[in-house]
Amino acid sequence: MNRNRSISPRIHATSAPTGEAGQTTIGPETIHRVQTANGITILVRPNPSAPIVMLEGALRAGSVDEPPALTGLSSFTASLLSRGSAGYDFDRFNEAVESVGASVSAGGGTHVTNFGSESLVEDFPLMVEILADILQRPTFPTEQIERVRGQRLVRLQEREQSTRSVSYRRFNEMIYGEHPYGLPTSGYIETVQAISRDDVVRFHRDHYHPNQAIVVVSGDVEPEAVVALLETHFGAWSAGPEPSSPADSIPPVSGANGVQRKSFSMPGKVQSDVVIGCLAIARSHPDYHAVQVANNILGQFGMMGRLGETVRERQGLAYYSYSALDADIGIGPWVAFAGVNPQNVDQAIDSILHEFERLGQEPVSDEELSDSIANMTGTLPLRLETNDGVASILLNMEWFGLGLDYLQTYQDRIRSITKEDVQRVAAQYLRTDAYTLVTAGPDANEN
Repeated sequence: MNRNRSISPRIHATSAPTGEAGQTTIGPETIHRVQTANGITILVRPNPSAPIVMLEGALRAGSVDEPPALTGLSSFTASLLSRGSAGYDFDRFNEAVESVGASVSAGGGTHVTNFGSESLVEDFPLMVEILADILQRPTFPTEQIERVRGQRLVRLQEREQSTRSVSYRRFNEMIYGEHPYGLPTSGYIETVQAISRDDVVRFHRDHYHPNQAIVVVSGDVEPEAVVALLETHFGAWSAGPEPSSPADSIPPVSGANGVQRKSFSMPGKVQSDVVIGCLAIARSHPDYHAVQVANNILGQFGMMGRLGETVRERQGLAYYSYSALDADIGIGPWVAFAGVNPQNVDQAIDSILHEFERLGQEPVSDEELSDSIANMTGTLPLRLETNDGVASILLNMEWFGLGLDYLQTYQDRIRSITKEDVQRVAAQYLRTDAYTLVTAGPDANEN
């Protein structure tokens, strides 16, 4: 451990290129990108403005790789990584991380297992050592498996009591059908109960490999020293069989035709939650930025866009109302959400559908478009002010293959969106004749 920490003085960055406004220019010139012999892509962005180092990474191991009968296995496995490894049992792990005020995390997602650390620069070598140990050599102690299982089951039981959680989970199940995207990454009570230690060990053995892994580091570091450090701890990790591309690892997404509506009764609740939307596009689709601008107008900008202004503020039908685009490797939904008084459910649904239709039938105003574009281009620099924000965006760029110049071209991409683009994508993807609607809450006459 001390041997690894001794290289920390060489990790400090000396300077970073700056743009006209004094901000670091994040692009091909300032992002150091290399690939190791065992298939790990490393991206390093020096930032000497603060003595903090953020590491964010992703392994090709997600819920799309687990059998439906063991839904939640990927997430369950990731949650056990810090519970014991060859070099760090649970107590030693916590003592090592907390004693230097750092953090180390791991979590399972749909396509990947994410991992990361945040620390002072002098403690960064220790964080890399710990991450390498828990990712490559976890021991999965039986006692910790049962402890984590108990905690997860409690959270799953709590999830079933939340109208908001139930509505969105049921929405995904309905809109995706048998597709892996329709299953919650955290699993179900019965599937988490069914996971054995052998299942966890097997999932780790089969899916935790360096092939196509990504590691992003942002902070007060020298790229060459970071690469050398990562090579020291991850370079001997044996590559597994080359995984298929992310897009080829899932079946095609095909939604149901026509309108799907379903209500889930939750007696005793005082609020109903509404989720309504349509399958739209994947992250790689050429319409992505046009849909993002349209979504900003519909349910994000200001007081949550038109939905917030109309459904919540003017009509008083909802406690909250907004929209979101959930674009992934596969096709994702464009969705509107609302939390409403059970007496107002039908009115709120009609109002949301009206806003869907209006966005696709009428051009947005010049002011709406310009304000939305200014909002989207103006908030990006704020996200890039922190190492956390930079690391997250760079990981996203690498995962989706957006190119190292993505941040430099982002504003032009957004500013190129026209009123016609907004109306076209809204008419194409927000179809009032083919949507999925789920409500969860008490019966209208219960309260």
